[in-house]
Amino acid sequence: MADFDSRENRKKEVIGIVGAGISGLLACKYCLSKGFDPIVFESESGVGGVWSKTIGSTKLQTPKPLYQFSDYPWPDSVTELFPHQQTVLEYIESYACHFDLARHIQFNSKVLSLSYDEDDNDDSSGDLWGEPFSSSSNKGKWNVNVQHSTPTLSTQVYVVDFVIVCVGRFSQIPNIPQFLGNKGPEAFEGEVIHSMDYSKMDPKTAANFVKGKHVAVVGFQKSGIDIAMECSTVNGIERPCTVVVRTPHWNLPDFSPWGLHLGYLYMNRFSELMVHKPGEGLLLSLLATTLSPLRWAFSKFVESYIKRKNRLAQHGMVPEHSFLNDLSSCSLSVLPDGFYDRVEQRSIKLIKKVEIVGFCKEGILLKGQAEPIKSDLVILATGFRGIDKLKHIFESPKYQEFIAGLDDSAAVPLYRECIHPGIPQLAIIGFSESTTNLYTSEIRCRWLAELLDGKFKLPSVKMMEKDIAEWDKYKKRYSYNKYYRGSCIAALHVWHNDQLCKDMGWNPKRKKGFWAEWFEPYGPMDYTG
Repeated sequence: MADFDSRENRKKEVIGIVGAGISGLLACKYCLSKGFDPIVFESESGVGGVWSKTIGSTKLQTPKPLYQFSDYPWPDSVTELFPHQQTVLEYIESYACHFDLARHIQFNSKVLSLSYDEDDNDDSSGDLWGEPFSSSSNKGKWNVNVQHSTPTLSTQVYVVDFVIVCVGRFSQIPNIPQFLGNKGPEAFEGEVIHSMDYSKMDPKTAANFVKGKHVAVVGFQKSGIDIAMECSTVNGIERPCTVVVRTPHWNLPDFSPWGLHLGYLYMNRFSELMVHKPGEGLLLSLLATTLSPLRWAFSKFVESYIKRKNRLAQHGMVPEHSFLNDLSSCSLSVLPDGFYDRVEQRSIKLIKKVEIVGFCKEGILLKGQAEPIKSDLVILATGFRGIDKLKHIFESPKYQEFIAGLDDSAAVPLYRECIHPGIPQLAIIGFSESTTNLYTSEIRCRWLAELLDGKFKLPSVKMMEKDIAEWDKYKKRYSYNKYYRGSCIAALHVWHNDQLCKDMGWNPKRKKGFWAEWFEPYGPMDYTG
């Protein structure tokens, strides 16, 4: 990519950004830093993305030093290690205010579709990314079809030079299980909602909604756990909340197993020597194989702490897979304080290792069990269909097929977790996961800004596809099969960041001294400047 003639000329390049969550704000900020003209389309009335409509009792899942903007640290007034939802949202809002990003955001503006003006004419994807990004050399433009809901309902098409999609995985299209015959939610006389609907309620409304009801929560990821805690707080042991658990996970009681910060086990450069990596050479491959017993020992070390602290054996909740599998699948969460105390007090009832086969008049039907779980309200904490949301934003069937991937619906094939080789002048940020998504999104936004600024060029489409395939092979190797999503780099985030740094011409080794470089956890502040 070539440099532009002047900052004034640079302003001709309009960047359309979909979403004003964390990734959208970061994309806007770093595009501005390079002199581009970003316009952000946000369907809600404020910034924050999922944090603006998250369950009120939800806390940050990683310690706040690992979840902060590299150039805007948490204020000293926030003393909690795991701040609550409202505190996180206020931090994100203050970031947007500090960098004056709101003036670039169109709120209450939903992107209905994206279309590229050469969809039907360009059959060769081999050189889509081969030319510099500038208004004079771009092959086409993106048309962003936007529905504005204020002051009146209207639609408008915006023509932009580049699009950055920052819609995330966990919103908008709920994953509703499908059942055969007449065993769907319509067979149930009570009410069925998705965790997304519950999350939209303010705490008082949510408490009134579940009060006095026999609630069954389906799912044992973070939303399901938080909802169960809130229901048990409201209804107590008189009407215990039933949680249907298909697969137990290694949910952390805290971030310091046996007093050792988890970052010293899994978030430093040394820990990544123990796993095979995409693009590794012979030496690194031999090291990963040689150190595999240590990898096993690290996982068992953490598992022993979780089993003891959470009393998993007592509750029949010991997972069948390893802690590393959960980490590599981004299937971990930090348990709310006192969760298993509530189980022992019987205000939460766990139905373990079962599969739902449908609904009946009284409640939920379980495989192999004659009696249903009798309920007044069923809350499905069953995740989201993130790929469907992303796919259907494109008008082109060809691009929809690209987004869906080749072999399954779990992975969007993205180079550097940002660029689809077959879709020109477009990036996707914030769709893949790590142990700390803010930190991951920020370095990718910086990488993208440098790419658009002409600091480096992408390799050929063939080379990008090869790299994507190597990363997918790694993810499948270490992820727990049932929860493979093809988007998690948690166990290799330093290696991933090294690649981004090398592309940008930065020194990937960001710490001072041998010990710090190899054994101290890597975090956002290592990438300042």
